[in-house]
Amino acid sequence: MSDNKPDFYVYHVKDIDDETKSHWTRIGAAWQHQDMKGFNISLDIVPLDGSQLVLREPKARERAA
Repeated sequence: MSDNKPDFYVYHVKDIDDETKSHWTRIGAAWQHQDMKGFNISLDIVPLDGSQLVLREPKARERAA
């Protein structure tokens, strides 16, 4: 966490249509602990509808920003 850039982004994933498509909204970020055994997660919003939360590594262009 030394550069303070997140290791992962947190997305709220909600199925739309006939569940063949999903809408992804970035709602936070996560930083892995130095011992690699956990994460600190910061959420800007908390979904209340039981949808999925997904952690994804930032794309190269997001890491550079």
